[in-house]
Amino acid sequence: MRIERLGQDKIRIFLTFDDLSERGIQKEDMWQEIPKVHDLFTEMMDQAYKEVGFDATGPLAVEVIALPAQGMVVIVTRGKYDHHHPGFGSSYEDELPDEVYEMEVTLESSDTILYSFDDFEMLIEAAHVLNHMLVEAGRLYKYKGKWVLQVDSDPLEESKIQAIIAVLAEFGDAISVTSAVLEEYGNVVIADDAVGVICEHFKLQN
Repeated sequence: MRIERLGQDKIRIFLTFDDLSERGIQKEDMWQEIPKVHDLFTEMMDQAYKEVGFDATGPLAVEVIALPAQGMVVIVTRGKYDHHHPGFGSSYEDELPDEVYEMEVTLESSDTILYSFDDFEMLIEAAHVLNHMLVEAGRLYKYKGKWVLQVDSDPLEESKIQAIIAVLAEFGDAISVTSAVLEEYGNVVIADDAVGVICEHFKLQN
């Protein structure tokens, strides 16, 4: 579990599939109202308070994005008290409760596989292994000093997706950002067919 502060009222938590399995949670469980998922959210909020000082008191907007390879990205935004909120009666207008822990959860799934590489040589090696598995695939970003390869898993068969993830995991690291974050804060280096372009211009080092 990795926690990153995005702002005064916003954090991002990255859960790997190992984090989930250690707690007896399947990916599909995140879509259900079950006690162990509530326990996981409580644990995340406790850890967020300890690590980055994020106080989860008050209404929270929780966005859970399931990624095909990396695990899940959980974005938590702390809202402001709304005196007209249906949860508060008029008697609460002058004296709000000390602790309100309510969550509005949004769940979505992404078809995007994202892996980062510290070393461009490792990316070249990965691209040459992937080249025979993918046709005109991949988008390459530069983000926070790392090379990030994005592959859309939507048109691929499940067995091929797992093979691609195995290759990427051998050479790179799963990254806890979404495509939207990369699009906004990263720099596009190769917009299309990144795997093919890298293989065409960069040969393997002997």
